[in-house]
Order: sequence, then structure tokens, then C-alpha cells
Amino acid sequence: MDTVAAEYPCFTNYLYLTYNGDYNDIGFDDETVVVLGSGVYRIGSSVEFDWCAVNCINTLRKNKKYTIVINYNPETVSTDYDMSDRLYFEEITNETVTDIYNIENASGIILSVGGQTPNNIALDLYNNNLNILGTNPIDIDIAEDRHKFSQLLDTIGVDQPKWKEMNNLEEAVSFCEKVSYPVLIRPSYVLSGAAMKVAQNKDELEHYLNAATEISKEYPVVISKFITNAKEIEMDAIADNGHLINYAISEHLENAGIHSGDATIILPAQKIYLETIKRIKNATKKIAHSLNISGPFNIQFISKENEIKVIECNLRASRSFPFVSKTFDTNFIELATNIMINKKYTPAHIKIEDLEYIGIKVPVFSFNRLP
Repeated sequence: MDTVAAEYPCFTNYLYLTYNGDYNDIGFDDETVVVLGSGVYRIGSSVEFDWCAVNCINTLRKNKKYTIVINYNPETVSTDYDMSDRLYFEEITNETVTDIYNIENASGIILSVGGQTPNNIALDLYNNNLNILGTNPIDIDIAEDRHKFSQLLDTIGVDQPKWKEMNNLEEAVSFCEKVSYPVLIRPSYVLSGAAMKVAQNKDELEHYLNAATEISKEYPVVISKFITNAKEIEMDAIADNGHLINYAISEHLENAGIHSGDATIILPAQKIYLETIKRIKNATKKIAHSLNISGPFNIQFISKENEIKVIECNLRASRSFPFVSKTFDTNFIELATNIMINKKYTPAHIKIEDLEYIGIKVPVFSFNRLP
């Protein structure tokens, strides 16, 4: 795309696809890696993910990789013309990404820095024989599919709130009466803010279940007991072939139930027992090993009276990765990218006791803009 309207020689690299073309004049490079951005900003894709994508691109370029970005939001840094070697301003769908990957004859593709949108097509891309760098999409599917993930936690002995897959309304009502309200309704393959609702009674249960099944038609909806007046704890981590390499444990100021992108988060955690931290780390190691994670991931824990339970696990960067990287002065995404491209790395282990400050992330809402 000639952004200078032919007035001067064009050096920008904006590319678009067409269904009617039969040739192109782009060159190829052997060490080409595709990075998927986050697309439009909404629940599930935010500016924090763009920070992750940009740091991933920078790390790839440091390692002499030819970088291709697929993203379709002009308000991102990852779509700046000089950020990557090539930019496709296209939607992030199975068909489009597969087409671009094959046109470019890419050596691999990174999905884990663009938020929920790339994760949703991970299995489709894998089935199209794309070389996914990092965690295997079969394992991504286990974490994203609420039923499979809950079963996995039961198998490896990691505690979670009582749960049941929603097969029909009668079963759902019966389960909720048994564990007592409130309950949490969790669809699969969504960021936790979308359609994840707390139902206080039967009417709310029916209303929210209809919305959840509409959003996640192909995948199960799981209902679990919602624990009130509990603390939510965030684990942002990096693993290499199932081994935990680096991590940051932060705590929510608000009680559990506030989306982590909207919560006030404190790092390092100030009001968590050492025993609780130990249990969180052990559970994280078990999950990382079971899912053979390579790259970034995030686990949300709920804690009450020193008992910890897993809420969910995302096998990708989370919205708190920039915050923990800046607070600890350790670039988690750079480390994760080096792992995904099999580059030797030196993990910088964070000595929390050496920190002379506490980082606090506070959301700012544009309430005056909402009307």
C-alpha cells in the first residue's frame, strides 16, 4: 500500500490480500516468523497485548528473524510501518492467516502474544499444518475447553471450586441448589470478562446460561460454585517444555470476581501467607508440566482461609504481563519468545526481597466518554 500516494518512492510495507490476483512481487526469507496481533480493542484484546506483540517482534529481530505481523487495528504500535519487516493489514481468521503463512512460506507462527483472538483459531491453524511456535494447540484446547481443563485439574490433584458441565437446564438448576448460590457460569474459548457471570438465583442462572451458550455454541459451558469474600491471585509465568522458568505472583485488591484487566493489582503480593505462595507455585508447576507449556501463560487462583483453588488458565500472555515485566524490570515476553524459537536464554530470577518498592496497577475508566 503506497502511503505516500506515489509522490515519493514508497518504503512502507503494508500488504493486503486479494482473491483476484495471480502473482505478487514480494520477496521471501528463510527465517520468517509470523506474529499475530490482537485485532480490535475490546474485551479479549487490549493495548497490553500490543505491548506483548511489539516486544515479541523486537526479540525476533534481535535474533535475525524476518518478521511478519498480521493485525488489523491502526491504533496499535505493532502496525507502525517500521515495526516489522512486513505487515499484513488483514483480519485474524483461520483462512486469512493460513493464506498469508503459505504465501510467505513462513517457518513458524507465534499466537501467544495477541490475546484471546489468536488462541481461538489455534487448533484450526494446527490442523492446517502451520508450525505453531510455543505450546501445542492440542494443549491450548485442553486449557480453553472448560470441561477438559476441569477434568485435568481433578486428574493431577489441583483443587478447584466444585463444578459441573451444563448439559441441560434441569441438571444445572439441580447442581446449583446442591452447592448453593452464587455460582459462576464459564463458557469456553472466551476471555473471562465475556459472558462469565455470577448468578445469585435461578432466574439469573437461566438468563446467563442462554447468553453463554449463544457465545460458545460448539464448546461446553461449565458452572462452578462462586466463593464469596475470597482473594484473587494472579500467576503470570513462563515455561519451557513444561518446566516453570520464571513467574510473578500478584494479588487483587478487590475481592475475587473483578476481571483482572479492571482490577487493582499489587506486585509483589503483600497479604499472602508464605504457605499460600508455596501451594500456588506447586499447582502452577503441575499445570505447566501436564500441558507441556512452552512460552507465556497465566493462571488465576482464588484463596480463602489459606485454601487455594484454580479459576482458569490461559496459555498465552495476559493483560498483566507488561505490568509485571516493568515492575520486576524483567522482560517476560523477551524470555518467552527466546524459548519459543529455541534460543538459549539466561532466566533472570527475581529476588522479591531485593525490591525496594511495590507496583500497583490501577484501572482508569473513561466514564465521561461512555455516553
